[in-house]
Amino acid sequence: MLAKIHSAALLGLDAQPVVVEVDNFDAGQVSKFTIVGLPDSAVKESQERVQSALRVNGYKAPFKSVVVNLSPADMRKEGSGFDLPMAIGVLCSYEFLKIERPERYLFVGELGLDGDILPVKGVLPISIKARERGYEALFVPEANAREAAVVNRLKVYGVSHLNDIVGFFDGTKDLQPTEVNTRQEFYSQLYTFPYDFDEVKGQENVKRAFEVAAAGGHNLILVGSPGCGKSMMAKRLPSILPPLTLSESLETTQIHSIAGKLQKEASLISQRPFRSPHHTVSDVALVGGGNVFMPGEICLAHNGVLFLDELPEFNRSVLETLRQPLEDRVITVSRARYNLTLPCSFMLVASMNPCPCGYHHHPTRQCVCTPAQIQRYMNKISGPLMDRFDLQVEVESVPFEDMAKAPKGESSAAIRERVLKARQIQGERYKGEQGIHCNAQMTTALLQKYVQLDESALTLLRTAMKKFNLSARAYDRILKVSRTIADLEGAAQVQGGHIAEAIGYRNLDRADWGC
Repeated sequence: MLAKIHSAALLGLDAQPVVVEVDNFDAGQVSKFTIVGLPDSAVKESQERVQSALRVNGYKAPFKSVVVNLSPADMRKEGSGFDLPMAIGVLCSYEFLKIERPERYLFVGELGLDGDILPVKGVLPISIKARERGYEALFVPEANAREAAVVNRLKVYGVSHLNDIVGFFDGTKDLQPTEVNTRQEFYSQLYTFPYDFDEVKGQENVKRAFEVAAAGGHNLILVGSPGCGKSMMAKRLPSILPPLTLSESLETTQIHSIAGKLQKEASLISQRPFRSPHHTVSDVALVGGGNVFMPGEICLAHNGVLFLDELPEFNRSVLETLRQPLEDRVITVSRARYNLTLPCSFMLVASMNPCPCGYHHHPTRQCVCTPAQIQRYMNKISGPLMDRFDLQVEVESVPFEDMAKAPKGESSAAIRERVLKARQIQGERYKGEQGIHCNAQMTTALLQKYVQLDESALTLLRTAMKKFNLSARAYDRILKVSRTIADLEGAAQVQGGHIAEAIGYRNLDRADWGC
């Protein structure tokens, strides 16, 4: 008997429907289990898991050969999520199970040898596709149920064993669909952060730089000696960024679902991602790809922060892959088996030592590096990549006496309130500009339109460019940052004070830096 069970396959960040067709026929005393339809190794191994799960649970079939076709046959199928629909198809084919109008249901899940249904990756995009295609219900592993139930107007059943599904369709077991109040859960966790800026003592100028960066969506690099607090403050950046919108959260959660990064019983991601890959990360791990597609770190940081600690220690070829995504906010991954365009709109924050020994410009420790060594160290980062950092901030160590006496710092909530006001101003300013949401995304034409300097501000900028021998690439960055500083103050016009502060954030562009 021929049975058709519906499932789905992942293609990049999207899911595509797959029909699992199962047929059996007499084969004498020899039985075979054949899977066709471009299965990968994990799918081919499903036959052993399916046969064992059926045998252990008492579904003993006569000597027949089974053919499983995964349609469409020209699309490659990957992963273990087809175990469950194959098992259901075999049961229907042998008439151990009867499902009226099976085209109403979609199944996905991995089988254990005893029939347990184990979690799989990418359930959220599959759930979105199931609702889009009009399926009545989706059966997923119990551990993935809350993740899938984020999608409304779709019944999602979390099942833990193959017999649960058999019992549901023959009427001996009652399954209740998983329900998640998406909005309530999302908004209840929106302002819960593990780190807060009120824990940072001193470093007022650096905290101000973080505020400016968050307000304008600017990329930021921190330069300072070991132990001065660069990483500690970077981890607190998400706590002052504007909260995720519901659509941003859904998009971010999809990416993490495909990568298998969601925690058990998780639903929607409520905080902006903070990704901090080690400096040994490979090109593929950073941008995504592989024989079986996996999102890279820049995609996992979408709508959040990508933090690169000890920037010069990263392989130069890895760092150069960031240039195009930083400009276009998407990355195109081309491999022999697929060509995918993935979203990767993130803030880049990096930290580094000022020199090989780490103590250049340190107030109490002597640097042992020569200017040539410092220059070689800085040259590990290419000019085009350094050009992507709008703010370049030196971080000084806080003396023990100052740390002991320093009062509790300003909270992230207070800083975030100012950031939100500045972002609202930018939202109104760019509502007619497609793809522009914050000052960091301004083009040269928009700079000329929205940053008009008076004579005094223009004179100050001209003087600074000559005095510090700033590069031409610093000019646009200074204008963008000054526009953000003006927005934080609620000023319609960029003034000399805003330009002066923005110039102070271009330390690494100075010709005498490192001398």
